[in-house]
Amino acid sequence: MLKRFFILCSGADADILADSSDGEQNKYAGIGATVFFTAVMAFIAASYALYTVFDTYFTAIFFGLIWGLLIFNLDRFIVSTIKKKDNFMDELLQASPRIILAIIIAVVISKPLELKIFEKEIDRVLLEQKNDFTLANKEQIATQYTPAIAAIDSEINTLKQEVTTKETEVNDLYETYIAEAEGRKGTEIIGKGPVYKEKREKHDAALAALAELKKANAEKITALEIQKTELTAEYDNQVTTSQPIIDNFDGLMARVNALNELPWLPSFFIFLLFLAIETSPIFAKLFSPKGEYDFKLEDVEGEIKTWVAQKEDQRKVLLETDHTINDRVYGDLSEEEELYAYKKKIAREMMKKQQDAFYKKQTGIL
Repeated sequence: MLKRFFILCSGADADILADSSDGEQNKYAGIGATVFFTAVMAFIAASYALYTVFDTYFTAIFFGLIWGLLIFNLDRFIVSTIKKKDNFMDELLQASPRIILAIIIAVVISKPLELKIFEKEIDRVLLEQKNDFTLANKEQIATQYTPAIAAIDSEINTLKQEVTTKETEVNDLYETYIAEAEGRKGTEIIGKGPVYKEKREKHDAALAALAELKKANAEKITALEIQKTELTAEYDNQVTTSQPIIDNFDGLMARVNALNELPWLPSFFIFLLFLAIETSPIFAKLFSPKGEYDFKLEDVEGEIKTWVAQKEDQRKVLLETDHTINDRVYGDLSEEEELYAYKKKIAREMMKKQQDAFYKKQTGIL
């Protein structure tokens, strides 16, 4: 049962193989098994690759099965259409397009399995890339908000500096009128005289102005701090919103690019493995000598070609004979007086009718 199934997979004629030796049947069963298991590997590889795209098992298995059947059909077609010839170079030339197709199929099949085999290494590369993307994203978003926040900080510092300068001025005025009262500076007369009062009034006015300045600048600083908090919240919100996009940066293309960042030699050997699997049925037929099945198949095809050629020749002879007979028949008819008189009578009647119709038409015109 299994042997018949693998022979079916090889694309060979089961009726011809049934009359062949066991060795010949085993050879084509082995070729069919290679075709079948290559399709199974294609199904697994495609299912995993599609799972990384759609993230659902049902969809991945469904389209993976379609891909596996497609690869099975292609491989079966490739193997079944290679015909054994007496010259190896002719066979190789005949198989060259199929070998190129097999290489393409091997690349397509091996790549998803490489992604699965090197999954941990790829995850490490993707993690590093995600961290770099996160830092770059924060820096890019910060360029939109940093100038505005820096301008607010500069304005706040200016307002605070105004208060500090005013406080220094008030303290200096305080020291001036105290020194006047103690006689250490100014008039150097101890006591609270007119000069003292003048300096005291100047200090009190500056102190009142300082209080108003502190109140006004405090309100401005509070408003600027609120504005700065809002900008910081917007920045954090944009970073938070864009982070899931970076976290989901693990699709099929991202994993393929990450795989290319790894050493190429292991991936290359895996590709060679699948290339060997994919091309093994082709080279098995190329390197194997002509067997019993090949001779029988050639005999059946030759018999059909001969039969088709015979029918074509018979049709040609039949057509030529028919032309010859027709020439003789019409030649004999052309010499019969009865047929001549009949056609002459018909022609005379036809000419009369034409002449009558012409007369009526001309009379109507006049």
